[in-house]
Amino acid sequence: MMPVTLTTDRLLLRPFEPSDVPAVLAACQDPDIPRWTAVPSPYGPADAERFVGALAPDGWRDDTGYTFAVVARTDGTLVGSMALLRLDQLRTTERQAELGYWTAKAQRGNGYTAEAADTVARWAFRELGVERLEWLAEAGNEGSWAVARKVGFQREGTLRAKLVHEGTRRDVWIGSLLPSDLPREPAPVGSTALPLPDPTPYLPHPR
Repeated sequence: MMPVTLTTDRLLLRPFEPSDVPAVLAACQDPDIPRWTAVPSPYGPADAERFVGALAPDGWRDDTGYTFAVVARTDGTLVGSMALLRLDQLRTTERQAELGYWTAKAQRGNGYTAEAADTVARWAFRELGVERLEWLAEAGNEGSWAVARKVGFQREGTLRAKLVHEGTRRDVWIGSLLPSDLPREPAPVGSTALPLPDPTPYLPHPR
């Protein structure tokens, strides 16, 4: 897929560019990012260059992951990274994808990540035909869950020993977002809002 750019009132969501390498490198020195994500630790210049120059653009080209650089519209500061993952399920009857993200430490607490996540989710539902968006995080990652909850994700439980991190199996929290979980956006004056697609009927998994 050709990379796309999305906007909100405060943010620009665009493909990563070579000029983003220093900001990515600086952000990933925060120990919380490799602690709770798959980012390498220690994180060096080669890791940032590989992410910006290969992993992110390859995902767009190969339709394996659509990764956005989230930047402030006022001054271009890198806020974080937001990605749609596991896109192999998008082309099956599952019609699913996964939302993943990290936020630079200095940008946390401003609501930026939830704003970006809401925008990417709406784009995924409307333009890509996603019918169920999943969120997964290592159990205990309260910051990630706070963002997901604010967007409208519903927590579904814990997957025991699902994740291997630094050689140790760890539990994972899982949640999901359906088109019907998002509030309707007000129509701009003088225009007609495009409705979200009707959610596919589903039965809850027996417990």
